[in-house]
Amino acid sequence: MKKLIALTILAMTTLTLTGCNTVAGIGKDVQKAGQAVQGAAGH
Repeated sequence: MKKLIALTILAMTTLTLTGCNTVAGIGKDVQKAGQAVQGAAGH
């Protein structure tokens, strides 16, 4: 079970890092994720 969780986290991290090519891209992705969380919280 721990291996499955570790592999899932690794896959998500890899996809996230390959999805944004620059540091600015990472910042935008993090910002969008924060906005999604705030939207889900109703703020």
